[in-house]
Amino acid sequence: MHEEQLKDEFFRYLIVERGYSEKTKQAYQEDMENFFQFLADSGNSAFLTIDYRDVRVYLSYLTEQAYSRNSISRKMASLRSFYQFLTKHEVIKENPFAYIHMKKKNAKLPRFFYEKEMAALFESVAGDKPLQQRNQALLEVLYGSGLRVSECSNLTIPDIDWESEVLLIHGKGNKDRYVPFGSYAQTAVKRYLSDGRKQLMHKHHKEHSLVFVNHLGDGITPTGIEYVLNQVIQKSSLDSQIHPHMLRHTFATHLLNHGADMRTVQELLGHANLSTTQIYAHVTKDSLQKNYRQFHPRA
Repeated sequence: MHEEQLKDEFFRYLIVERGYSEKTKQAYQEDMENFFQFLADSGNSAFLTIDYRDVRVYLSYLTEQAYSRNSISRKMASLRSFYQFLTKHEVIKENPFAYIHMKKKNAKLPRFFYEKEMAALFESVAGDKPLQQRNQALLEVLYGSGLRVSECSNLTIPDIDWESEVLLIHGKGNKDRYVPFGSYAQTAVKRYLSDGRKQLMHKHHKEHSLVFVNHLGDGITPTGIEYVLNQVIQKSSLDSQIHPHMLRHTFATHLLNHGADMRTVQELLGHANLSTTQIYAHVTKDSLQKNYRQFHPRA
């Protein structure tokens, strides 16, 4: 098979079999093209004939170029996957990246909202207008179910099981999961679907099953959700910045601080590995103080 065909087959594999997004595929493609360009500049354009020594030289080059440890780790992971694909299909015998593993820096604690801060956010979206109803429902679902922004954007009306009080979420890697959503979220979503969303859809003559829509009645994008949340925090009393993922962080943190076990939170978040969930195994300052006062003899 021609070299360009091998690349195309790998990208098709990422999308079709691994269920990666177009954005993730582009990141892999960029990492690979950078490596191939390095090989060409070094006088070796045949990427099928490289060995472990070539990989070590490239690793040294990336370090000299002052790439961060996390960036280098990601590039190595992308190339390891590509060459593993070639090995699996017997195009090459050994994966030259197989023994290159870099530890990432210690992950920072995820930024989350305290419960009083969440109350301030909900207070800022109160109102009866269609977009206010949407914002209430959006905030309740993101915080109440811990969805990724893309999952929230893709949520459809048939994905809501009112009887069982769960949402069917189509997550990363084509992995579906059921996530409960509480009474506050149910109330907000029911109100929005029967009133605010209906008004927006009717006004702009739109028909589709996506739950969350923009001011024109079209499905709201992840970027649109980020914009909405920024507007929400500006209207609130909070002196803070917001990223959509912070609500997911808050969901996980509050569950664990109230006694949920790690495996349950892993399942709810849709994490493939427990190690990804363990970053949330920190406690809030309130919990630290409470436990300190309760258990330390000199507190």
